Amino acid sequence: MINNITIVGVGLIGGSFALALQDNKIAKHIIGVDANTANLQKALELGIINEALPLVEAVAKSDVIFIAIPVDDTIKVIQKIMPLLRHKQVVVDAGSTKQALCQALQHEPMRARFVATHPMWGTEYSGPEAALHYAFKGKACVICNAADSASDALEIITNIYLQVGMHLVYMNAQAHDLHIAYISHISHITSFALANTVLQKEKEEQAIFELASAGFESTVRLAKSNAAMWVPILQQNKVNVLDVLNELINQLLQFKHSLENDSTPHLKALIDGANKIGTIIK
Repeated sequence: MINNITIVGVGLIGGSFALALQDNKIAKHIIGVDANTANLQKALELGIINEALPLVEAVAKSDVIFIAIPVDDTIKVIQKIMPLLRHKQVVVDAGSTKQALCQALQHEPMRARFVATHPMWGTEYSGPEAALHYAFKGKACVICNAADSASDALEIITNIYLQVGMHLVYMNAQAHDLHIAYISHISHITSFALANTVLQKEKEEQAIFELASAGFESTVRLAKSNAAMWVPILQQNKVNVLDVLNELINQLLQFKHSLENDSTPHLKALIDGANKIGTIIK
């Protein structure tokens, strides 16, 4: 069991991670750090954390520091933490982009005490009230650029993820950002765009509510995601996201042209082609 773990960002991901630490008896004491004092107070009230402290004090008391804040702030905060670290402490992040972060930290003297990770779980909700027990169980966690982390630091973090029920996937930061653009980032853009399309065309909100089916609700669910988190993600992964977005636009244009030209065979071929995803995702 680890004595003290600090969670920087006690919202959905950080709060759920804190609950996972408690549920699996991994940490004796959990410290919360958050720029939002209301979040800290709520996390204390909900029993998600045991104590709230400023960043510098929290780092001084901690064995592990888990960062779960927007990816642009993650770089700044870890750069503040690095000079404060002792040799046995470990810093780990949960961000959805990795290449910019790993590049920003590559020349830090204490770089080996940092482990770049992405636990693959989330919902469209935010704040400590959205935190869930056993959220990470059965999910994947990507460990990026593992060779840049000290072996003992890597062992501590991988053991934590395994104890909360995750399975581990290893890849470099560049590959991570490319793959995640396809399986996550473009899904959010599509959901945002669809929601904006419907809201622009359908002015009677009650009609949307009455006619919305389960399919529509599941498709636009991600559109409720927090802009404060997603704007930095999309900006940091801009090159990969634009590449995927161009392909999505191409696919949409093919559907458009098929309908304009009354091309039933082409329309059928597009849908049949899409059906092949069922062989990958059951």
